[in-house]
Formats: sequence, structure tokens, C-alpha cells
Amino acid sequence: MLLLPSPSSCYLNHHNTLWFRGPNNGVPPYTGNQTRRIWCAKRSGKQRYPSEKKKLKTKHKELLSDSKEKSKFEGTWRLFKLAVPLDQDPGKDFLEVSDGLLQEIANVLKFPVASLLPREAFTVVRKSFDARKKLKEPKFVHTVDMDVQKLLSVEPRCWDFISRLEPRVGLVECVHDGRDFGDLTSIIGQCKENKDILNEENGRSIFSTELHRNQAIRKPKIAVVGSGPSGLFAALVLAEFGADVTLIERGQPVEKRGRDIGALVVRRILELESNFCFGEGGAGTWSDGKLVTRIGRNSGSVLAVMRTLVQLGAPKQILIDGKPHLGTDRLVPLLRNFRQHLQDLGVTIKFGTRVDDLVIKDGHALGVMISESADKFHLRSQKMECDAVVLAVGHSARDVYEMLLAHNVELVPKDFAVGLRIEHPQELINSIQYAELASEVCHGRGKIPVADYKVANYIEKENLYEASNLGAANRSCYSFCMCPGGQVVLTSTNPSEMCINGMSFSRRASRWANAAVVVTVTTKDFEALNYNGPLAGVEFQREFERQAAMMGGGNFIVPVQKVTDFLENKLSVTSVPPSSYRLGVKAANLHQLFPIHITEALKHSLVTFDKELPGFICNEALLHGVETRTSSPIQIPRNIDSYENTSVKGLYPVGEGAGYAGGIISAAVDGMHAGFAVAKKFSLFHGNVESVLGKAQNVGIVKY
Repeated sequence: MLLLPSPSSCYLNHHNTLWFRGPNNGVPPYTGNQTRRIWCAKRSGKQRYPSEKKKLKTKHKELLSDSKEKSKFEGTWRLFKLAVPLDQDPGKDFLEVSDGLLQEIANVLKFPVASLLPREAFTVVRKSFDARKKLKEPKFVHTVDMDVQKLLSVEPRCWDFISRLEPRVGLVECVHDGRDFGDLTSIIGQCKENKDILNEENGRSIFSTELHRNQAIRKPKIAVVGSGPSGLFAALVLAEFGADVTLIERGQPVEKRGRDIGALVVRRILELESNFCFGEGGAGTWSDGKLVTRIGRNSGSVLAVMRTLVQLGAPKQILIDGKPHLGTDRLVPLLRNFRQHLQDLGVTIKFGTRVDDLVIKDGHALGVMISESADKFHLRSQKMECDAVVLAVGHSARDVYEMLLAHNVELVPKDFAVGLRIEHPQELINSIQYAELASEVCHGRGKIPVADYKVANYIEKENLYEASNLGAANRSCYSFCMCPGGQVVLTSTNPSEMCINGMSFSRRASRWANAAVVVTVTTKDFEALNYNGPLAGVEFQREFERQAAMMGGGNFIVPVQKVTDFLENKLSVTSVPPSSYRLGVKAANLHQLFPIHITEALKHSLVTFDKELPGFICNEALLHGVETRTSSPIQIPRNIDSYENTSVKGLYPVGEGAGYAGGIISAAVDGMHAGFAVAKKFSLFHGNVESVLGKAQNVGIVKY
């Protein structure tokens, strides 16, 4: 059993591992007395595993070798883990070099008088709040870049201290060659101007007169289907390179989409093509707007996406915050700016337009059949010819999956997770994580961030309740999409189905905190319910969404149950705590929702989470059903280098809906890389992405 505690905006270095052992046959529900052994899964200092020690030793040797080859007095040094006590830091919204931080820098340099250090020589590149209970006092932890030449030009007396500075892995590192990645528009602009980007093989510019000749003859016509993060960034790259791009979105622009969502919340009118899932910006628009990612926060690709968002109106704080997020109120104006920028580049945007079919001839995608979203029967479907189709639909576009299957496009079922959404009073989460510091939150306007959490639980197969061999696989249960200061919202795309998610605004000022608590499921789970084939995962989702809708009684009412009642398998109809969900809740026994092995995994994990976050199980905690669309249930195979579909030439499946991303940033990065791949296919770009953005970590692999 794996536990990942995560105090709000805290920066975590440890998690625990618990192993459970029980009888192999007829295993009863977990009672908490089966724990055998506890130890650290991620060790530090002398407790590190030999493999970790070897890796750190190798990196340390590389750093020492690099420092000998290059002068210490050139370029940039990066200083890590500069911890400033809470009472010496101006707070989470202060992004400059404070007096307390300057003192920590002086301690690292062993410089005697901190006030003599020039602040302009230092730049804060990361700031997070660490309130782990093992600390004597909570601190803001910083990562700072030090411009050595600027430092010495203003304060020459630092020369001797820099000469004695030695690199230490994870504490002090030289980053002489660290490129300052700008926003995507400026990066591509530099490419066009033949500046700094050279072909590694012959030293010549990666752009040539061939590019200009090709552009003068004919611009390639590219259809980008879907205006979520992957579609927007693919369209941006291609438009910047000079392609003729048409962006097709079945939903509405954010202004109209906001009114449609308002009609849903106030009058229970669900627009099938314009809702919490469909519309400009994708499902992430009406969400928490989380920008955290596990594909390399400092990679060139991620930095390019983040700085592009800032260029389009996002606050600069997202570049520094340890857990950056935007919130719906900031995403809406950002998307309007994004739309205007694309239109200025010549992109044609078709809102309220659905792709009904692909035009395929001899195994090549030659266009799409489109119709107005309001035309439910596709009576006026029109053909739109193009040279390539970038398929950037989200994971709720089930009709697109069916259309691809009709063309014999290979679809591969993949694992995802299903579960429930748990909601607590935000003050309770603040108190659990911060204790007496909870009063400093001040509804998102205080010195410290609104508290959040992240917990996970790994259960071995012999500890699952086995009913007809349904529990024969190891499972993970974890919190997902935690929304501090948020609300539970309806994300159904069909009135006969009930699916929920969480959202929040930038200040996270709501009185509630919610998060999904989900269990991994595999094709074996699908087969156990007699769902087979490429779309088995989709049918698996629908099964529980329909069941949840019936349990709620229809009319978009959500079935709920107190956590304490869920653990005891009982129903308290008369005492349901308040919920942030605005369309109404109904008390129900959620044990009747999932197969027994999923229910037992959820129960095991809730008990475990309470051990890590005492108070997590309480009378105010309310479970909502059902959370099923954690990620795409399928993956559309593609070439690892060209991003082209393996079944149909000219088709480029990207983003979360294609099974290659898990969140706003990873989807944007995937779309961006696909944009470069398509541009290269049509001779708009002659280099390689690594030469432009540096080496990306695990691009094209889903990470949550």
C-alpha cells in the first residue's frame, strides 16, 4: 500500500509503503488489523537505496567534471532548497527576492553581509510552501538562478566566494548552457529568421530557400479537430509555420459556452454539444485549471507552453508557483486572447461544427465531413478537403471513436480509473494540513495557499475481495484532480448518464474542497461485465454513469453518501451534509454502484487516507457518484516520431482523447510536438524538435 501525503502546495520528499497480507481465499473486507510492516519507499541520506546512491554519485561526478571544464564565473548557477520561514517571507503571491531569501542565498555563498548582495543578480524560478508536520516551522522553499557576471559586476567582492563554490547535486548546480526558452511564437520566429538554430549534421540553417519556395507555391491545408489544449497548440505551431489551418470545434466559444453552462446549472438544460466537456478550451476550461505536470517541469517543451500562456494573458506567477493553476475565471479571457491570436495568424475557426466522418481514400485521410452541431441527423453534412487531419478530440468524444472504428482504424483499450468524488469543508482540510496556521489561508487571499492533498494507495491482489476472480489484479487507488476551494460540477454529455468532476476559480475561495477518489481498472474488469472489443472501456464507463443517474432519480441529481456510512455499508437518508453541487443530491447506498472489488478497494483506501490525514473520515465528508472520465479509455496508435496514425496516413491523433496526455500541460505539449511533426511532413520545418525545444521527457506517454 503506497501513501503519498501532500500538504497544500507543499513540496514532498517522502512517502510510506505499507504491505498487507491476508488469506488467499474468501478474504473478508479489510478491518485494519492486517498491517505487517511499514517503511519508507523513498529514502534520503544514508537510508537511500543503492541504485539511488549510484545515480546521485554519477550525477555528482558529471557536475564536478563540467565545473572543471567551464569557468565558474560565466553563465548561471542554480541554487535549490532555499527555505525561508513563514514569518520572514511576504507570502505566496510575492515572487521577488525577499530579505529572508537573500539571507539564505548569502548562507549558501558563505557571504558575510546579505544586504550587500545585489537582488538584480538573482531570479526566483520556483516557489512552494512546505508545511510538513515533521518540520519545526513551515517554510517557503525557493529555487533561484544566480547570474554570476551580473553579480560580480555589481559586487566584485563576491569573486572569492564564487571561486570556492562547489556544485552539489540538488543543491547547487551550474547551468551554463541552460537555454532561456521563450514563448512558442518567439521560438518559431527565431527559427524563421535562421537565428541560433542550426542543423546538427552540417551546421547549416535548418531552414532554407526550399521553405520559401514551397510556401509560395501552395500552403498545406490542415484540419485540426478540437480546440482543447492539444488542438490549440497544434494549430498555433502550424499557423506560425505558414500552414492554412482550419480549427473545427463542435462546441461554442467560451462566451456562448458560459451561457450554456449557466442554463444547465440554473434551468437543467443540457446542450449536448456545448457543456462542461465540449467547447472552446476543452474540458479543462471549466475546471481548476491545474498546470502541474509530470513530464518534466523544467523541460524546454513545458517551459515553451507555460510562457506561451503567459504571453497570452496568464499571470507570470504560473512560471514560479510550485503548483501552478489558473482557475476558470482566468482561463476564459486567456482563451479569448488565444482565439484572437490564431485568427490574426489566418486560422479559420469553425465553432458549433461537428466532424461526422473522415474522407479516406487508399488509406489516406483527404478531408473531413462536417455539419453544424445543431444538425442532429447530419442532414447537411459537407465535405472539407485538406492535406492532413490533426485529431485532437477529448476523451468524451465517444462518437468519434465509433466513427474511427467504422473505418477500421485501430483502437487499443487502455487502463484508466473509476470511483467517486469526495467533498469536505475547506476549513477542515486547512486544519488537517496546517493546524494552527489554517487561519492564514483567508479564503485564498492570505500568505499561504489554500490547503490541498494528494494521497495514493497500492493494494496487492491477495488483499482484494475476490468475487468470481474479479479482484485478481493489483490495483492503485488515489486522489485525482483535487480542487481546493472548489465545487462539484456535472460533466455528463448525455441526459441519461451521470458523470461529475470538480472545478474552482483562481482564488479557490469556496467553502468546499473536493477530489476524485478512484481505482484503476483494466480490460479484465471490462470482460468481467461482458464488455469486449476496442470500445469496451467506453461501455464500462457508461454502465456506471447510467447506474448513477438511476440512483439519483434523474434530472441530473447526484447520488451521495456520507463517508462514514459508506464504510459501514448503511444509508442515512435524513442527515446528508451540504454539497457544493448545485443541481441537487439524493442519499443513496453507493455500495450498489460498483462491483464489490472496486467498492472494497475504495473502502481500504479511505481508511488508509485517514491514517495519513487524520480527520479525512468524518461526518462532514460526502461521497458523490460517479467519476469515470479520469482519462481516455482507448489509445489511437501512432508513429512515435512522425505522430502519424498507424492505420490511416495523414491522420494525427493527439492529446488526452487519443490516449497520449493527462492534463492541460501534457496535452498542450503533445499538440505542440505534433504540430512540429506535421510541419516537418510538409517541408515547413526541416530540423528536429529537440534542436528547437531541447529534449522533452516522456512526450507522448500518459502521466498523471
